[in-house]
Amino acid sequence: MAEVTSKRDIQTAPGKFEPDPWADFRLVERLNLEFTQAYTHSLGKYSRFFVELENGRFMATRCDQCQRVYAPPRPLCPDCLAITEWVELPGTGTVETFSILHFSPGSNPDVEQLATPYILAYVLLDGVSTLFPHLLESSPEAVRIGMRVQVHYRNRPVFHPIHLMCFVPLEG
Repeated sequence: MAEVTSKRDIQTAPGKFEPDPWADFRLVERLNLEFTQAYTHSLGKYSRFFVELENGRFMATRCDQCQRVYAPPRPLCPDCLAITEWVELPGTGTVETFSILHFSPGSNPDVEQLATPYILAYVLLDGVSTLFPHLLESSPEAVRIGMRVQVHYRNRPVFHPIHLMCFVPLEG
């Protein structure tokens, strides 16, 4: 048997192996490239929600026809397709379900900075018809379904304005 000194030799070695017609194309060079792109993104019809988070106000939308309230806000009612109107909420609610995450997907710099484990809670805000999924700042041992929470506003620079808020346990 011939002496094998490389992967190409294995693939083209005489004997029980058939010659590999692609042997000359098996060498792969890998490059690490980083692409960056600057662009302006409009939050469009949802802009008021994020602007008001900066002002310490939690906004939702309400349908005048069916009286359903949506948080996150929706410009159109998904039930009757009527245009909704903005309403301010007290920012309190109840944890309906939650997940304790031990891995951060690193989807943006705000998420990359999260210490693990962290909690993603689905909160039914008081006066709202839909669940609002967001971060809950609490110890994993303390979180439970039925826990009362409130919106906490952050006063620090963030990558995405949704991170201007989080939920915290309601005291008292």
